[in-house]
Order: sequence, then C-alpha cells, then structure tokens
Amino acid sequence: MSGSWNTIESDAGVFTYLLTNLGVRNVQFEELLTLDPSSLAELHPVYGVIFLFKYPTDAPYRATGDKPLDGAFDHSIAENKLFFAAQTIPNACGTQALLSVLLNKTSGSDDEETKIDIGPVLKDFRDFTIDLPPEFRGEALSNSDVIRDTHNSFAKSSPFVDETTRNPNDETEDAFHFIAYTPFNGTLYELDGLQPAPISHGPCTQESFPEKVMEVIQRRIARYGDAEIRFNLLAMTRDLRIRARELGDVELLEREEQKRRDWQFENALRKHNFVGFAGEVLKGVVEYRLKEGGEEGYKSWVGQGKQKMVKRIEERRKGRGGGGEDVEIEG
Repeated sequence: MSGSWNTIESDAGVFTYLLTNLGVRNVQFEELLTLDPSSLAELHPVYGVIFLFKYPTDAPYRATGDKPLDGAFDHSIAENKLFFAAQTIPNACGTQALLSVLLNKTSGSDDEETKIDIGPVLKDFRDFTIDLPPEFRGEALSNSDVIRDTHNSFAKSSPFVDETTRNPNDETEDAFHFIAYTPFNGTLYELDGLQPAPISHGPCTQESFPEKVMEVIQRRIARYGDAEIRFNLLAMTRDLRIRARELGDVELLEREEQKRRDWQFENALRKHNFVGFAGEVLKGVVEYRLKEGGEEGYKSWVGQGKQKMVKRIEERRKGRGGGGEDVEIEG
C-alpha cells in the first residue's frame, strides 16, 4: 500500500539515518541504558529524548476530567510557536516523535545553542504546517510522500506479513508507542500525538533538562508493574564526531566512525530479504540429511525438529512478557 506507514524499530542507527536521509545534518541518536541524569548530561548538547513504552490497553491513558496522568495540558502553546501534531495514522508515531523534537529546534528557535539546520524538505514542511491546528499538522505529516517513504525505507523486510493489516485489538500482540520530551522556551514539554495537547512538566532550562526529564520518565515507568521492562530511551544530540574533531580526540572519532559503519550495515540488513538465502540453506541441509541417513534418517531428523519447536513454543507461552532480548533500563 503506497499510502501506508510501516512500523520501524526504536534504534539509534535507524533514527540517525532516517533524519540524515531527510536532509538533517549534524544530529545523531544515542541509546540510554540508565535513567541516571549524568548519562544524558554527558551528551550535551541534547535536543530532546524519544521514549518507547507499551501502550496501556488495560488502564486509562488520561486521568479523570480529561487531564494527563502527570503534568498539565498546555493548549495555548500548541497554537503559538511550539510544533505539535496529532497522530492521525497508525505506525507513524516513531517519526512523529523525532519531528516533535526536531521541528522545535530550528533556526527560528530561541535557544542558540540547540538550533538545528533541518534541511530544505523539513523546513518547507514546517513552514507550511506551523500555522495549522495540531490535527491538520498530523494529516499533513501522514500525507507527506517524502517523509512517509523515508520512514518506510527503514522498516524490516517481510515477504509474508503486511504490517499495515495487523489488528491492533489482537491480544497476542502488544502495542507500543513513541513520545518525545524536549525543553522549549523554559518549559519541559511532553509531545504525544495521542494526547489532545502538549503536556507541560514545569520550568526547565537546557542545563536542567537531563535531571527534569529523567524524573518525569521515572514516574511514568513507576506506573507499570515490576514485570514490565520493555522500555527504550534514545537521546537526540549533536553528532559526536563534531566533538571529537573539536577536542582532537582521535580515539573517539574512530569509535564514532565505526559506529556509523555498523549502523549502515545493520540498516542494510533490515531491508534485505533473506528468503532466497534461507531456501538454499534448507535445500543443502535436506540433501545432506538424505545422503547421510536416507529416508528414515531424514524423517527422524524432522520429527526431532518438530518436538523441539513444540517445546520452544510452550516455554515461550509460559514466560510470555519477559522478552529475552529486552534491555532493562536501570533506575
């Protein structure tokens, strides 16, 4: 479907090159494995953070009286200088969260230290949408061919599953959501396209941002049970290679250059379809089994594989929700 948005991973390499391909320069993402404010402060200057969490389908998303569970809605700022867009289409929240930070750090922002050259594509998009109400900004984002195609270019290749037809009410799949936090005009804002307005979390300067935002995120995580560890936190910061060159730090520069090479390789793997390769490997293994054990040996091998798969499925059902590959953010 040419007009659909596919899901993308919460990954520093994906987000960095997504913005790079949209024309943004000198910006990168770093994954944070701890909620210690010092880990964020070390990346100075930090433009904002992107937070991924399990969308609560078993609890209200807003408090009674149509208020946020934390902070306060600021409807007036969304109608003024702050770029805030309502999410109007599934699977777009990752890129929308990135733009929620980025488009509030343009050459027209008040903070000289954190201004970003967002490039002609996003500048034109911001200029066109900044005077629109949030719901129309969301529609404009959803209908942007350039932004959507760039977003979709980082989706995993899957010849069997159309991610756009996934049933969001399917209980076998958890729903996850991206939101952004950024300081703007002396206030810490939470920018969530599923909320009716930006959420203010009180006074916040660029210097106090690491401590303030970590306090807000810790309170948000605390609303989940101890068994829920599926969170991901990414910082949007200045390209660390710039710092390395300014300091003359050859080792840091080489580490960052290697990181970029690794990201490019991983992004290429995401786009590659390995079905043909897997088919050739399977044919080779089957030929080997038939040659070594004949028909009976082949049937025995297949039977053992089925037993192992059944056992693996049962173990996965018993331990559902643990997520062997998930990384727990340290508090």
